[in-house]
Amino acid sequence: MKTPLRLATLTAALLSSSACMTVPPQAGAQQIEVSKECGARPACFATLNGAIQSLDPAGNSPVHIEMGPGRYEERVVIARSNVTIDGAGRSETILHHDLVAENAGSYHRDGWGTAGSATLTLAGQDIRITGMTIENDFDYLANDALPDGDPRKIGKSQALAVLLDETSDRVMLRDVALLGYQDTLFAHGGRAVVRDSLIAGNVDFIFGDGQLLIEDSEIRSRPRSGVDDDGYQSYIAAPSTQLSQPVGILFRNCHLTREAGVPDGSVALARPWHPTTRFPDGRYADPQAVGMAVFADCEMDAHIAPAHWTTMAGTARDGTKTDIFRPQDSRFWETGSTGPGARYQDIGITWHPELSVDEMSRIITRGWAED
Repeated sequence: MKTPLRLATLTAALLSSSACMTVPPQAGAQQIEVSKECGARPACFATLNGAIQSLDPAGNSPVHIEMGPGRYEERVVIARSNVTIDGAGRSETILHHDLVAENAGSYHRDGWGTAGSATLTLAGQDIRITGMTIENDFDYLANDALPDGDPRKIGKSQALAVLLDETSDRVMLRDVALLGYQDTLFAHGGRAVVRDSLIAGNVDFIFGDGQLLIEDSEIRSRPRSGVDDDGYQSYIAAPSTQLSQPVGILFRNCHLTREAGVPDGSVALARPWHPTTRFPDGRYADPQAVGMAVFADCEMDAHIAPAHWTTMAGTARDGTKTDIFRPQDSRFWETGSTGPGARYQDIGITWHPELSVDEMSRIITRGWAED
């Protein structure tokens, strides 16, 4: 574990457009280039999809892709393992698309629009990505501003920037910006680490059942119109960690910030997501998805609500969205919080992890992502 950055230094580094921290490619890796100006250069492709499709899908030898400046409008799936992608910097290399759950079901094996909407899907192991922005640029705010009942309004407005799919493991995202609104980053696989990065969104924008460590990063809440019935405008995390799993989503030494239009006290750190799941006796919210979210040594701006945590509705056995899951029955915990958002209203959270923060981090990083 590297020495934590001072948060002022961290924020400056996150906002700098010139910093590009690359992960050294493995020795002997196949070298590929993605560029807007390939010309006649060999092993150079105009799109990331072109580079990925040139690889043997069953291959396992290391590949290093150097991705040049430009805006690349693509939906990309990387199912191959041992891939490193280095961009030219977050302000220079931008991978983007605007798929939304309402119309993205055909892009997912089970017809799931949320997962199908991802700009970048990672389904392999030992994938490292640095120095780029990955964005779902569906116009959430314009859609959100439409009145209910307007035929133009999209109901299922989830739009992923990144999906860490079921078969993914040992994924490193470093010096990246992950931008979206609702459901920006879906941790649905094995172990993943996000370092020295920016993640921005509004509703449940970091969520899922994977083992995810986010450290030395900015977590930026974005606006939306109105508030929900629970009085919150938005929610940072929505973990659905299986009860058998000791670690879920861990935020470490992060700075929780906001864009203009996000009011004081309007954002919850997390709420418990119990995904609707099919069982032999019916289809209802998974009772074993007892989400785990830990915030350790994070600086919180004033948009964080004093109660810090809130409830989330799930599917009851009769099919209605009436099962209410409470933070008091989840695995939510924080330690070392600072800043105006660290003020705390006791709502009866009693769970405490048996492992230290270092031990939880090592469960995710041991053997592949230790600094």
